[in-house]
Amino acid sequence: MSTLHLVRMPVSLPALARWAAARNYGWTTRRDRTGRDQDADFDEGRALHHLLVESFGAGVLLPFRLLVAPRSTQGHLYAYSGSNQATLRDAAQTYALPEVASICDWTKLDAKPLPETWRAGRRIGFDVRIKPVSRIASPLSNSTGTAFAKGAELDAFLIEALRRFPQTRGEREQQMYLVGRSRHAVYADWLAERLKDAATLEHGVRLAHFQRHRAARKDYAPEGPDATLQGNLVIVDPTRFQELLAKGVGRHKAYGFGMLLLRPPRSI
Repeated sequence: MSTLHLVRMPVSLPALARWAAARNYGWTTRRDRTGRDQDADFDEGRALHHLLVESFGAGVLLPFRLLVAPRSTQGHLYAYSGSNQATLRDAAQTYALPEVASICDWTKLDAKPLPETWRAGRRIGFDVRIKPVSRIASPLSNSTGTAFAKGAELDAFLIEALRRFPQTRGEREQQMYLVGRSRHAVYADWLAERLKDAATLEHGVRLAHFQRHRAARKDYAPEGPDATLQGNLVIVDPTRFQELLAKGVGRHKAYGFGMLLLRPPRSI
């Protein structure tokens, strides 16, 4: 297996916001697929995506995740990369625009190599921010009489709720909870499916954070789930597990989702 590095780099949130506003990567009005104006606010993930691609190259720092302490104006970007510290610093020194130095100080970029081999059966704790969405293979009706079109990207919880309780209005979450299919349970299953063949989830996965998130994309502003799951996994296939770390989990990986941060295993 090739060596994968865990990278850490400081990020100034005010400087990122100013750069994004000047480049029209945030605080913009987007139109949704029906033509209505939708305010995307400031999408830090999209701004970071453009900054990292322009400064280091496409896919060099991917997947990534921005971690910020409450009420702090400074954060740290963590990412996986096949490049080491010296190579990454050299890339930024060569390609980054001058203003980027005020956003992320690449002279303080740190990187450590991860293990080159993994052992099947090893237990590892994890923390992952995900966007648990799926594209539907056929139109899906709801209780209002309208339908989501084939290929629409929907919250995994909403998809299951509409299929189980198609006529229910406004109480789907409660109905799902009563049959043991809480948002937490649906998202844990969503994650388990995407880890399949690489690792299995242990019982006790926790939904540590959930919010609705409106993203800024090219021509519209999709709204969807933003969830953080924590728990333990067991490696099944070391090669596939390494690939999973390098590629990330689920959709929207280029915008700050899907990075598996590894932790000591938690007591269940």
